[in-house]
Amino acid sequence: QVQLVESGGGLVQAGGSLRLSCAASGSIASIKGMGWYRQAPGKQRELVAAIRSDGSTNYADSVKGRFTISRDNTKNTVYLQMNSLKPEDTAVYYCNAYVYAFGAEWRNYWGKGTLVTISS
Repeated sequence: QVQLVESGGGLVQAGGSLRLSCAASGSIASIKGMGWYRQAPGKQRELVAAIRSDGSTNYADSVKGRFTISRDNTKNTVYLQMNSLKPEDTAVYYCNAYVYAFGAEWRNYWGKGTLVTISS
């Protein structure tokens, strides 16, 4: 099995910064894309940022220039550096990874989420 565990959420004031981490563990043979999604109260889950195995990235328009996604393939970990945070960034942030586990097949895995709250 594969587990994704997020950390780094919390409460910060508008204009502040947070860094989220997500570590994948288990019977991992290979990981392709990794990404961060978020879901605000009453809204659908949306893609925030994604990074492929070759390091290429894409971002939601709302976070371009403020958030940076990166990954450490030696640690099976993806990060999200969030700067210039706004109240509208408040949400539960979920980690996602497309993983090939030993004895299994390629599939998406999700973390349980970490809450980010931005006060105005």
